[in-house]
Amino acid sequence: MKELKADSLIRHASLRQLQIMEAVARLGGYTRAARALHLTQPTVWMQIKKLSDTVDLPLFEQIGKQLHPTAAGRKILAAAQDILERLGQLDDDMTSLRGEVKGELRISVVSTAKYFIPHLLGAFVRRYPDVEPCLVVTNREKMLQRLRSNEDDLLIMGKIPESLEVEATAFLDNDLVVVAPPSHPLTKKQSIPLQSLLEENFLIREPGSGTRMAIDQLFADRGLQIKPYMNLGSSEAIKHAVMGGLGLSVLSLHSLRLELAGDHIAVLDVEGFPLKRRWYAAYPKGKQLPLVARTFLDFLLEDGRNILKNVPEEQTEAPPCQKKKKAR
Repeated sequence: MKELKADSLIRHASLRQLQIMEAVARLGGYTRAARALHLTQPTVWMQIKKLSDTVDLPLFEQIGKQLHPTAAGRKILAAAQDILERLGQLDDDMTSLRGEVKGELRISVVSTAKYFIPHLLGAFVRRYPDVEPCLVVTNREKMLQRLRSNEDDLLIMGKIPESLEVEATAFLDNDLVVVAPPSHPLTKKQSIPLQSLLEENFLIREPGSGTRMAIDQLFADRGLQIKPYMNLGSSEAIKHAVMGGLGLSVLSLHSLRLELAGDHIAVLDVEGFPLKRRWYAAYPKGKQLPLVARTFLDFLLEDGRNILKNVPEEQTEAPPCQKKKKAR
């Protein structure tokens, strides 16, 4: 076996210093890194200085109010990320060999999925109480950023990105429906032509969202183009705007449980709807899922649909992610 040329770093650097280096670079400062690692700010600063002394080069530089890695810092950071990634995978491997479904499960979901994923995640944690769930709710653009940087075990989305190589598994139907205030005249009509929607005030998600892309494609396929009356940044904002009488919209049926049960919103019978889509659990192609993530994916496929059939008519917000992310 080839002798490793790392004597100086092995003797003088530590895994803790590499972890601190990664945290400072990722969070952009000593204070935030100290808070995340439950250390004092002077301790973080001192460990970075010791690592800098070991390589005899500065690792960070202050530009304005921002802290940036130097050329040497970027090299150390890349090595630190690789080492911490390998250690995280090693920990997952040991857990898998013991057959234990435990540890952190990191899931990122687009905002529309927050209406059903907490129910599934809650049922999964009740079955495997040693699992530590970490759920992040975000928009599609930020989710794709998280996908590129491999920040999560699984990502829940309604449209698979064509520009990225991912493994994606469909696990649940995602029906998009046209909604209106219960008092709207169209609620009394059947087989409403799609073109009729062009005559209405139409509320729509911001460009780039999965729902927006699906609607634009449907209208384009019919040679039509919707002219938004208002662009809104979330399904929640659209629901309230519809209930307030500002116009019609298209929303995921999963997000309407509470409003439909209380007759606060109505689903219209429009040609081409419901628009059939699927919810996917995705991760970067080539990524080796830890046992807890593989088990959750199997759980979604085997039990997800039945669990959601028994969900009470109430709205559940997604719990925030409180756990510190492992470096992957």
